[in-house]
Amino acid sequence: MEEQLWDAANKLRGTVESSEYKHVVLGLIFLKFASDKFEERREELITEGKEKYLEMKEFYNMKNIFFLAEKSRWSHILKNCKQDDIALIIDTALHNVEKNNPALKGALPDNYFSRLNMDVSKLSALLDTINNIDTLKDKQQDIVGRVYEYFLSKFALAEGKGKGEFYTPKSIVNLIAEMIEPYKGIIYDPACGSGGMFVQSMKFIDNHHGDKKEVSIYGQEYTATTYKLAKMNLAIRGISANLGDVPADTFGRDQHPDLKADFIMANPPFNQKDWRAANELVDDARWKGYEIPPTSNANYGWILNIASKLSRNGVAGFILANGALSGGGEEYKIRKKLVENGMVEAIVILPQNMFYTTNISVTLWILNNNKKERVVKHPDGSRNYRDRQHEVLFMDLREVGVPFEKKFIQFSKDNIRDIAKSYHDWQQNESGYSDEAEYTYSATLDEIKAKDYSLVPSKYIEFVNRDENINFDDKMQRLQGEFAELLQQEQQSKEDLLNVFKELGHEIKL
Repeated sequence: MEEQLWDAANKLRGTVESSEYKHVVLGLIFLKFASDKFEERREELITEGKEKYLEMKEFYNMKNIFFLAEKSRWSHILKNCKQDDIALIIDTALHNVEKNNPALKGALPDNYFSRLNMDVSKLSALLDTINNIDTLKDKQQDIVGRVYEYFLSKFALAEGKGKGEFYTPKSIVNLIAEMIEPYKGIIYDPACGSGGMFVQSMKFIDNHHGDKKEVSIYGQEYTATTYKLAKMNLAIRGISANLGDVPADTFGRDQHPDLKADFIMANPPFNQKDWRAANELVDDARWKGYEIPPTSNANYGWILNIASKLSRNGVAGFILANGALSGGGEEYKIRKKLVENGMVEAIVILPQNMFYTTNISVTLWILNNNKKERVVKHPDGSRNYRDRQHEVLFMDLREVGVPFEKKFIQFSKDNIRDIAKSYHDWQQNESGYSDEAEYTYSATLDEIKAKDYSLVPSKYIEFVNRDENINFDDKMQRLQGEFAELLQQEQQSKEDLLNVFKELGHEIKL
């Protein structure tokens, strides 16, 4: 169903840029959903003999349903879909929905339809297409949520490199959720994009029979249009969230300065340059106890922002470019302290071609403020307890995953289950965890010191005859091709480029 709807909607795009068109389509999907829920509640009131309350907001809001004035309802829009001023009618409808429902403040597209000047026939056909979505057909299956999520991913694919930052591939988000297990408490995302981390967190709670009422959502997003996507995405699923009063830069205008989160999930922008002026944020409380992150790259700014927001027992899972795993200067000093303070729990290398915006392999970091002692079993059957605070689990997932959309990779449900099990077995020593060549290694603080605080997994994980059937010239040709592709990506740091060659143990200096 999702694929058929996408094909139909995409054919009507015409000359409208995909980055603009997504707000048109997703705004209409939201309006159809809100209207269907409104009409369902309206019929319910009529059945109960409460006709006099049909136009009272309170009798809709009490059921977490948005109130729609007559000219904001889907039936009114369909009735006028052939009119020359249909774009203005839609814009007015969206404006009034937001005006009548304070929870939607700043969420809906603002004058998109009139400004884009779409062909009336195409817009009318798009309305007919979206009218085919039966949002109430199967409440257990979250029909509209599925459609919305599918469209978000397809728009991210369509926008490609340099764009689509609003969306993190779902299988990566699912993996983070299964590893850090956000059952209850405060969940925070400092670069929340379209809100995918929150959506999958709620699905995790549902799948594990938790209580969503025990979770509070906080986030922040810099880009205004993406901020609207997030608010719509969450509203469609009935998820309440505090995303700040306005879209804003997490560093320059932190809208949750005193927040302490139990779980943090994030995919911040990679390798942001000039993210602050040299004299800005030098005394920021988020760097307390650490060196000030360099202005040349925001990676360690994001790490320290996340670390500073963790509660006493908080755990974070977030994605970064591989360059943050090594390198010198202030980043080295910060990384050294993070390891020595016992905050780094796991470093997981992900496969290439998982993201729609870059084809490089990236890293999942897990920070934990409550690393527990671990049972160590010995061959003779005895056991003792070892302080895990200064152990780090390294995982290499570069050979894991299944094909997706021809040129991409994603994790299957089985992949996610097996990876999470390996991680939790290591945490708790269930089933007698042991290191596995080319997959996992549990490193002690002394071992990390010996590697000069590098967190590159290949320095710790044992590799046995990798690529033994490929001669050296073939290897170098393959790696040179990868290296050339990486050079074309403006935001790649020197460390990211060098990591391609480190796979063979060759140190290349630029």
